[in-house]
Amino acid sequence: MNLPDVEMTVLGVRVELPGNQPLVLLQDPGTGTLVPIWIGAPEASAIALWQQGLTPPRPMTHDLLIEVLSATGTALESVRIGSVEDAVFHAELILDNGARVDARASDAIACALRAEAPVLCAAEVLESAGVDPEQAEDVDEDSEDGVDEAVTGVTGAAERDAELNRFREFLDNVDPEDFADGGSSQS
Repeated sequence: MNLPDVEMTVLGVRVELPGNQPLVLLQDPGTGTLVPIWIGAPEASAIALWQQGLTPPRPMTHDLLIEVLSATGTALESVRIGSVEDAVFHAELILDNGARVDARASDAIACALRAEAPVLCAAEVLESAGVDPEQAEDVDEDSEDGVDEAVTGVTGAAERDAELNRFREFLDNVDPEDFADGGSSQS
């Protein structure tokens, strides 16, 4: 039985410290489940700038794509994050003419924000990569493993606890200003 996709809220872009690795954070508004997706610096900048209401003087790649679709009489209806394999999220752009275009999750999210299109997430992705924010609060803060593990949707109780600890530490130390210059500065 296929469960329905869940419309996600794009909470924003964060920087994982100390490595300065950006991630976009999605949330299921119904359950609060978080889905962290590691992304590249250019996509992080594109998402963060858009969410801050900053418009560059010339169109960025994601702006260009939405404009090209519009010029051809097509619109972005939604984006769908359909699977995660080895910590790599696979997405697709769903156009209003029925076409589906394979995309990186980061690019799909950046396009969805510009087109004001919903970001959908397959229930299977929520199950495998979702992080319960209440569990993150309960993780033992003294765990040394938490600093070395990544939030990647890995299963297993010990690995999940380490991931949640690192994720919680990351959320406690990040600010939106971390992306003011596209994440290229070193602290």
